[in-house]
Order: sequence, then C-alpha cells, then structure tokens
Amino acid sequence: MVATTLRKATTATRNDWGAICYSDRNFHEAWNRENLEILDRVGGGDSFASGPDLRILAGKDAQWAVECGAAHGALAMTTPGDTTMRRWKKFCR
Repeated sequence: MVATTLRKATTATRNDWGAICYSDRNFHEAWNRENLEILDRVGGGDSFASGPDLRILAGKDAQWAVECGAAHGALAMTTPGDTTMRRWKKFCR
C-alpha cells in the first residue's frame, strides 16, 4: 500500500483535505473535505498514517484505511495540538 494526503491551501487558515492510496493494483480515494479551518497544521500527515496502520492491525480494506486516515488527519488539523483524542472512527464513511 502506498498512501498520501491531498492538500489544497485556499488561504493560510483554510485547506481542502483528502487522501489517496494505491493497493492491490487499485486506487482508492477518500472523500474531499473542503474548506477546513486549520488550527494547527502539525500532525495532519502523521494522524493520516493511523488509517493505513490500523488497516494492517484490524484487517480492513484499503478504502476503509484511506477514509479513516483522512478523517483522523482532518480532525488533527482542526483541533489544537499535533493529534486528537476524539473518537475519530465515527467520522469515517
């Protein structure tokens, strides 16, 4: 699996945020979260990596991994600090 975030800065404090991954010869894309108000950029990518990491541990598919990783990365950037302690899995589609 190869995965990355897709960020589009519209202003210094507003970003569109998504993610894509390639796994088993297929691309999987998370839904795009538009116009997020960024409180702290630090930790968004690291938090995104939790989705693919959890996929390995929980035996989930690649689409689930990219969706949950994107959700956690978005939450991390829209809350103070470099991670979030919220129950982010409920934000996965």
